[in-house]
Amino acid sequence: MFDLSGKTALITGAASGIGEAIATALAEAGASVYIADVNEAAGRRVAETLGGIFLACDVSKEEACRDAAAMVLERFGRCDVLVNNAGVGHVGTALTTTGDEYDYLSSVNVKGVLFMSQAFLPDMIERRSGSIINMASIGGIVGIRDRFAYCATKFAVVGMTKCMALDHAESGVRINCICPGRVETPFVQARLREYADPAQARAAMTGTQALGRMGAPDEIAAAALYLASDEAAFVTGSSLIIDGGWSAGK
Repeated sequence: MFDLSGKTALITGAASGIGEAIATALAEAGASVYIADVNEAAGRRVAETLGGIFLACDVSKEEACRDAAAMVLERFGRCDVLVNNAGVGHVGTALTTTGDEYDYLSSVNVKGVLFMSQAFLPDMIERRSGSIINMASIGGIVGIRDRFAYCATKFAVVGMTKCMALDHAESGVRINCICPGRVETPFVQARLREYADPAQARAAMTGTQALGRMGAPDEIAAAALYLASDEAAFVTGSSLIIDGGWSAGK
């Protein structure tokens, strides 16, 4: 059992799906959790359930990230774990993706990681302690058809993680990322319902993974809990792949 008693964590995009599962895992391990999301109603529900605190935060806005950090540090005096989970997706190739669509994904998936990390890193460095966990994707390790902008931004997250880990290793701050395959979240379930044949679409999604199924949010949360804990004290700069075997044959 990983023990996060006395630690404070902020999880972005924590109003549902993987973010909610991570917030739940960290809270159950004893951490005080901040739920940061643009979805106020859902975010407040999660915070109330976990005994945490909700922060309305658009990670694509630098000022919003600075304000979130200021609130956490003012209340608790520290942030031990930052989980940069907020992200968005897009279907399209290099020919069908518009500049605005690319910029939107980049603003959330890449700048969101940058702005949040910039807001919390100085305090972590000063205390010589902290764990930052970035949510990348298997789409940051291998290419995926019709996911040009998404993969581009997730490859960026993997690269950012490695560079940040090297830059701040001597400061006592560990920085890692998680690369999930397809995970059955409310978002994915909603997308499946949009297909003319949801069963066929589900079969196609699960077929990319050697285990023949999608992952569960709790399975990704378990990895985040490990990376947040002191048991992962020798882990930094890693891209932890949890993809049901998707990338094994790549």
